[in-house]
Amino acid sequence: MKTFNIVRPDEAIRQRLEFKNNDLTKPKGALGRLEDIAIQLGMIQQTLTPRLKNPHNILFAGDHGAAEENISKSPKEITWQVLYNFIEGGQGINFLCRQHGFVLDIVDVGVDHDFEAEMPIIHRKIAYGTKNYCREAAMSENELEKALEIGAERVKTAFKKGCNIVSFGEMGITNTSASAIWMSFFTGIDLKECVGAGSGLDEKGIRHKYQVLKRAMESYPGDCSAWDIIRYFGGFEMVAAVGGMMQAAELKMVVLVDGFIMTACMLAASKIYPDILHYAIFGHSGEETGHRQMLAYLDAEPVLQLGMHLGEGSGAVCAFPIIDSAARMFCEMKTFHGADMTKYFE
Repeated sequence: MKTFNIVRPDEAIRQRLEFKNNDLTKPKGALGRLEDIAIQLGMIQQTLTPRLKNPHNILFAGDHGAAEENISKSPKEITWQVLYNFIEGGQGINFLCRQHGFVLDIVDVGVDHDFEAEMPIIHRKIAYGTKNYCREAAMSENELEKALEIGAERVKTAFKKGCNIVSFGEMGITNTSASAIWMSFFTGIDLKECVGAGSGLDEKGIRHKYQVLKRAMESYPGDCSAWDIIRYFGGFEMVAAVGGMMQAAELKMVVLVDGFIMTACMLAASKIYPDILHYAIFGHSGEETGHRQMLAYLDAEPVLQLGMHLGEGSGAVCAFPIIDSAARMFCEMKTFHGADMTKYFE
């Protein structure tokens, strides 16, 4: 299995970061969460002047064999149809990336569709979707390895272009189902509290989805190790995101985490490398059932709470200006000493 060298940021600089934060020309704590985020950025980058450069949103797409169980309101072909809209610039993540200066990379890791070679996407198809985890493992160990490597490769490519903050998006019908299973296995929270409406199921549809996923979990023949759970129930797009997150943490990049599905990916990654969480900033608290509980389990305080549940990396990219404000606070505000001002608080 591919391994990553993820280490906790060196704590030696924390005292200097806290001193600088308290010496900026403001009352102590006056900029609230910005202060906490700025210190986290300084810890990740090991500097008193953190800066965010060339942000990327890497969006992985793949289909799930479990879609044949009718656990999503959307038919499977929506995955490839939405990819065409990404390419044409018409999805939600497109305008957000344009607005906030993100490079948007669209990566096909397993869509059940043949895209033209000249299309402006990154062609990394592992297979035409995963297998149905209600009957067998979603992917083989070799496919798991390939998905991890693709995620890592895309992050390394972004890093070489000067990127030091990355978010991840996804497109794959039924991936809220795989995420709910990961959440239940990894947190111990009852599956019923993890299963939500996804792309718009009604109460009857949610009950059916729950029953299907419950049977899948009960019939799981694996060893319950983190890697095996990831392999057995995951989607190619989800595993690629896990690999991307791990690679970003190894490179000491900021990982801006999106909603329910990407939080499930960070949760899964943290079961392999707990120190990855030091590099994660959670963009928002989404409306999908279970997201708030998963954030609480991770002791994560999201930046935004806007009632979003689109995916694609949208909530993460929306949160970016606030993260950037935190970095700019440390880089552009003067200290009391530097401004020759009387410090007006203790």
